[in-house]
Amino acid sequence: MEVKKEFIFGEDREFESAHGSTLVRLDNGEVLAAWFGGSWEKGADTAIYIARRTEGGWSRPEIAANSRRTAMWNPVLFKRHDGTVMLFYKVGAAISEWQTWVIVSDDGGHTWTEPRELVPGDACGGRGPVKNKPIHLANGDIIAPASLEGGVWDAFADISHDEGRTWERSSLVPVRRAGYEIQTVDKPYSKYRCFGKGIIQPTLWEDESGVHMLLRSTSSAIFRSDSHDGGRTWSQAYALGLPNNNSGIDLVQMPSGTLALAYNPTQNLPNYYKGPRTPLVVSMSHDGGGKWETAAVLEDGEGCFAYPSIINGAENELLVTYTWKRERIVFAQIKL
Repeated sequence: MEVKKEFIFGEDREFESAHGSTLVRLDNGEVLAAWFGGSWEKGADTAIYIARRTEGGWSRPEIAANSRRTAMWNPVLFKRHDGTVMLFYKVGAAISEWQTWVIVSDDGGHTWTEPRELVPGDACGGRGPVKNKPIHLANGDIIAPASLEGGVWDAFADISHDEGRTWERSSLVPVRRAGYEIQTVDKPYSKYRCFGKGIIQPTLWEDESGVHMLLRSTSSAIFRSDSHDGGRTWSQAYALGLPNNNSGIDLVQMPSGTLALAYNPTQNLPNYYKGPRTPLVVSMSHDGGGKWETAAVLEDGEGCFAYPSIINGAENELLVTYTWKRERIVFAQIKL
């Protein structure tokens, strides 16, 4: 296995901080990446930036969307079956007040439509994808991984039957909350108990048994939930045997059916909300998410290496972007 890494942009960027990256591979083999950049997360000067990777390398970042009045967050790129690219993003001073907006391109991200609200009137934390990409289901639906971050954290899915024009919200993922004591290796609680605020930021896949999600949690572990009705209802969330320090994760299903998961495989420190976001790895499962083995280590030094996005690239290739010390975005190619 070979891993090649490069920064998407240089130190001469026009923003101090970059975070929340996403990427999509176009039909011509080019790659689009997007992220939010500004003085810092939550800053009113944040905007959604985008760059393109061609055979000549990465283009200079350009602003794809800018509210010019409040913070912008978590762009998500998604390509429909007809090649149309959708760029979702959040707008709002507080996460609990997020609205989701979307712009659309029919020329591979060179030009975009005017922004529109994904679900008109939504102002309760945002509909549609919250961090990770939607997926197409076998029945033609698009399903987006969504969540809410208020006093408690909850996850759900948004489903579109008309190529992303309108959306139907699923029921919330059932989660058994068990107080705010942090779960650690020395305190092996029941896998059906989630400590802290709850679960957010799902990542999705579908197989012959149904639709599934893995979730970021405040319980020092990655959780899972399953659906047998196309994502409309979900099983009670349960912890996998994978540690995670309340940091973003992402997963992609490869053409072979193998699952590739990018995440920080470390637990929360005792009585500490998140813990260090390092190392950052890609793990594989060949049995539908039962057993996982580390396949590649992307980062293992001191610093914040987090919020990965992962997609399929060319044959036997994975493509990943992630935050590097809250300053830059790394693009990684993993040759299998």
